Amino acid sequence: MNLKGLKNKKWFRIISNKYVLIILIFVVWMFFFDGNSYLIHRELNQEIEKLEGNKEYFNQEIGQDKAQISKLKDSVELERFAREEYFMKKANEEIYIIEYEDSISKKDD
Repeated sequence: MNLKGLKNKKWFRIISNKYVLIILIFVVWMFFFDGNSYLIHRELNQEIEKLEGNKEYFNQEIGQDKAQISKLKDSVELERFAREEYFMKKANEEIYIIEYEDSISKKDD
């Protein structure tokens, strides 16, 4: 097959058209190499989806924290929280901490 035979092919004439070449180069440039390429947009969209998932999680956490804060405004609840979380006690009482066997970390001898 020589060059004349290749020039007579329909697909070669279409691809060798200067307008088709310019459009093809433009599309490839915009798709891969441009600063606003499709690949960059795809990465940014994936990051946006990830951040929106984080936003939902943190909104739930904020709701739980607000509920906890509103409960702690009551002095009885505040005292209960301090006793349970920080092992605080009154002056005339003793506290015993019970640890279950499965909650104690075992050392390898």
